[in-house]
Amino acid sequence: MDNNICSLLNIKYPIFQGGMAWVSDSSLAAAVSNAGGLGIIAGGNAPASFVREEIIKAKELTDKPFGVNIMLLSENADELSDIVIEEGVKVVTTGAGNPGKYIEKWKKAGIRVIPVVASVALAKRMERAGADAIIAEGCEAGGHIGKLTTMVLLPQVVDSVNIPVIAAGGIGDGRGVAAAFILGAKGVQLGTRFLVANECTIHDNYKEAVINAKDIDTVVTGRPTGHPVQVIKNKLAREYINLEKKNVSLEEIEELGRGALKKAVKDGDMENGSIMAGQISGLVRKKQSARDIIEEIFFEYEKIKGNF
Repeated sequence: MDNNICSLLNIKYPIFQGGMAWVSDSSLAAAVSNAGGLGIIAGGNAPASFVREEIIKAKELTDKPFGVNIMLLSENADELSDIVIEEGVKVVTTGAGNPGKYIEKWKKAGIRVIPVVASVALAKRMERAGADAIIAEGCEAGGHIGKLTTMVLLPQVVDSVNIPVIAAGGIGDGRGVAAAFILGAKGVQLGTRFLVANECTIHDNYKEAVINAKDIDTVVTGRPTGHPVQVIKNKLAREYINLEKKNVSLEEIEELGRGALKKAVKDGDMENGSIMAGQISGLVRKKQSARDIIEEIFFEYEKIKGNF
């Protein structure tokens, strides 16, 4: 596609695969990049050595650009900020904080810096700090979320900055891509749809939970902690909500969630694990290769575009 995000990042389609902790590894990232999108390896709270290994594996699996997502609140953010330079990563996306102190060295290394934001104020700050583009993520997304919906957030961010904006949150097919582009986005980022990619290495129970989810099967937990998280409803989510109603200490709420994402992703525990997924889960109906997902989405988009 003729698109400034595509030319900026040297990719075929203006689509990113979200950096999802415990999920977005070299297998998924390389598959997305090989299919013409931008695959992203999630740093999360994983050991820096593990992230380096995944970067090396991805370079063996693809000769296309891919990115690494760095959670700036993680203890190893400083170490990861150097590893992406040492390993020649082309793109860094960031979440949970301000990457300002790293941007200069990343840009000197030729890395494209694309922070995830949930507000206009942060988008403006990131542009001033030297970001190459912005990912505006609405609260329809899975995992950690902000306050505003994509439909509300996206056009306001587009109007407030002069760099390309990528839309994220609640996008799962060609209709969502078309809507994002009409609202001013130059690209899209999807997470939930890629959970069911054949190359995604999460437990099959997790994939089935997403495929079987209905429109109202997600819930937001953790609001009292200041770190709300969107998940598919299960026993753990109900326990969270009950604790929140009882006004227990934040420590007790946080303890309940310790290790819960790994239980879901790796162990397939659909009762006691945290099944992070977006509201778009109700639209996800089948497992496919990453290539089929991307090509199907943009085939749908082109059909819609032709009707304008």
